[in-house]
Amino acid sequence: MAETIPLFPLAAVLLPGTSLPLHIFEPRYRQLTMDLVTDALPGRCFGVIAKKPGWTIDVDHVDQVCAVGCSAVLREVKRLPDGRFDIVTRGDRRFRLLAIDSTSAPYLLGVVEWLPDSTPTGRMAALMPVLAAAARAAHRRYCGSAWQGDDWTEPPADLDPAELAHVIVSDCLLAETDRQRLLEEICPGRRLRLTRLMLHLETEILRTLHAVPMQLADLDQPIGLN
Repeated sequence: MAETIPLFPLAAVLLPGTSLPLHIFEPRYRQLTMDLVTDALPGRCFGVIAKKPGWTIDVDHVDQVCAVGCSAVLREVKRLPDGRFDIVTRGDRRFRLLAIDSTSAPYLLGVVEWLPDSTPTGRMAALMPVLAAAARAAHRRYCGSAWQGDDWTEPPADLDPAELAHVIVSDCLLAETDRQRLLEEICPGRRLRLTRLMLHLETEILRTLHAVPMQLADLDQPIGLN
C-alpha cells in the first residue's frame, strides 16, 4: 500500500541501519526539521533518495532520482544560532518511489511503497552462514588495507545476516552507484555475495595503487542538502 512521506533528494545513498549526518540550511528543509521535531509529522521519519549521477538542479520528478530510497529516522538535532540545524539520522526501511509532489507542502513529498527483504529459502537459506562469513572476511581484508587498527570495528557476532551487508559497507568507501545496487537488492544472500565481490575489488585496487582513502573522520562531517 502506498504512503506519502517527506522526501530529501541527496547526492548520497542511505542504507538501512547506517547513520547519516546532515547540515540543514535551506528554508524548506529547516521547516521540515521543525515539523519533525515538533511531531507535526509523526514518527520523525522522512525519505532519502539519491539523485541520478550528474543531476544538480532541483528535483521535481521521479525520473531525476533513483528508483529506490531509504527512510531516515531523526535521532539527534542541534539547532544553530542562525536557524540552521545539524542533525543525525539512521536508515530504516527501503522504499520504491512512485511519484513526487512538489506543491502540497513547503518541502517535497514522495509517494512510496515499502520494499521488505525476501526470505531466504532452500539452498540460499542453507548458504547464509557461509555467505556471511565470506562477507566478514572481505570486510576484514578491506579494512586492513584501508584503515588503521582503531579506525574500524568488527560487526557484532550475533548480527542478523540479513543486516550484515549494510553494516559492513558503512565504514567502507564504495561508489554511490555500488551502494545503490546494494540498497536495491532485496535478497539477503545475493546482497552478501555482492558485498564480498565489491570489497574484494576495492581491496585489490588499494593494494595495487598503495592508496589510502580519506580518513573516516571526514565521513562523519554532515552532508549539506544544497
